[in-house]
Amino acid sequence: ILHISTSSTSCAESIESIYSSRIKMKVLFFAAILPCLSTSFTAPSGAFVAPRTAVSKTGQTTAAQRSSLIMQALEDGTNVDGIGANGTAEKKKVIVLGGDGFCGWPTSLHLSDEGHDVVVVDNLSRRNIDTELGCSSLTPIQSPDVRIQAWKEVSGKDMKFVNLDVAKDYDLLVQLIKDEQPDSIVHFAEQRAAPYSMKNSKAKRYTIDNNVSGSNNLCCAVMDADVDAHIVHLGTMGVYGYGTSGGEIPEGYIDVTLPGGRQSNILHPAYPGSIYHATKCLDALIWQFYQKNDNLRITDLHQGIVWGTNTPQTIKDERLVNRFDYDGDYGTVLNRFLMQGAMGVPLTVYGTGGQTRAFIHITDTARCIEIAINNPPKAGERVEIFNQVAETRRVRDVAALVSKQTGVEVNMLPNPRQEAAENELDVANQKFCNLGLEPITLDEGLFDEVAEVVKKYKHRCDPTKILPASFWNKKRAEECASLEDQKVEIKAD
Repeated sequence: ILHISTSSTSCAESIESIYSSRIKMKVLFFAAILPCLSTSFTAPSGAFVAPRTAVSKTGQTTAAQRSSLIMQALEDGTNVDGIGANGTAEKKKVIVLGGDGFCGWPTSLHLSDEGHDVVVVDNLSRRNIDTELGCSSLTPIQSPDVRIQAWKEVSGKDMKFVNLDVAKDYDLLVQLIKDEQPDSIVHFAEQRAAPYSMKNSKAKRYTIDNNVSGSNNLCCAVMDADVDAHIVHLGTMGVYGYGTSGGEIPEGYIDVTLPGGRQSNILHPAYPGSIYHATKCLDALIWQFYQKNDNLRITDLHQGIVWGTNTPQTIKDERLVNRFDYDGDYGTVLNRFLMQGAMGVPLTVYGTGGQTRAFIHITDTARCIEIAINNPPKAGERVEIFNQVAETRRVRDVAALVSKQTGVEVNMLPNPRQEAAENELDVANQKFCNLGLEPITLDEGLFDEVAEVVKKYKHRCDPTKILPASFWNKKRAEECASLEDQKVEIKAD
């Protein structure tokens, strides 16, 4: 079970330990914001921050208080008290690669809302894959131009959109970096779905070509543009594998004993479970090389499974709504369960459901990106790695939680993935906690928000897309052959 400390005392001790070698003013800055951290019940600065009257006598919010305040912030789309972790950090020019996607769009809005100058870059490949799969987002996402204009109308803030393929349009990427002179470049521009990456040879080759070439191009482009930009990359917890560390998974680097009793701290061994995860492992090696060879400043965020839909920014106007994927290829497990529960469809649990996974709410994704931007490594420092997770849960336990709330039964299906039937997962995430993150955890109150989104747009759901359609190998496909005879029906209102 992931333990997260949120008391001001523990945060103070951790911050003092981590920053003792830094200049005195840095320490004083964190000391000044500690009262804010003790009252903040979630990561986003200026978004979901609890007023002092909502804090219990211990200085921590209860789960009920947290849920109530988050729901109020989502409903209002406003800041609660105007103070948040790292909320006074220097405002920066930020290029967000893949800024039209599920994680990229709400992150772009959050950064803009916090006062950063944001340039959204995307080649719209995820929208093209919608066409390929014959399955659109459950929510009706607007074109980038409409989204950018809507944000201008509701916030008064400008963002720029650039249609560019990071993996192919190298010269344009270099020129963009030269022109914009960014302080930070956030890299979401990768094919993000493990099931899609295993769909067929075409999808496997595309995932490798797009993801690995894009990351390499980005490093080269930063050097050719001669800009000291900090790269922030969204990776995955899947680079570690599941249950292979023999204990708590550290943040990126692991202590080892080499032959002869020599002690060392090395990059955690890679153990990918899909082509998608393999590209993230290759990314990790690319970051290590360019940092060592060219002194690039890089932060790699190993993120858990994302859930949720709206953030305080996307809720402000229907034209800003984030995408919601529910299909077997792109729908993340908890969002799939919440969608199925709201529609009266049996929850699709693969295998025994004994897989333990790390989870994070979409709002915390955006907030973690900003924390990483505000805390870049210095030139010459090794790649900074954070585990971007809130908690770990076993899949069947998550299904039971949703089933209890919705009254929908659980349907145990043959597993399309080549993976262990059961695994444990203990994950360290102290770095983000020490920098002010108090994560949103799985909460039935927040489930209601997702359920409302699903009910509003349920007419857009294609029930034939709910069951898994990608299989890891021939044996998995054969064992899942019975799924072809199953028919999913949406419960009538």
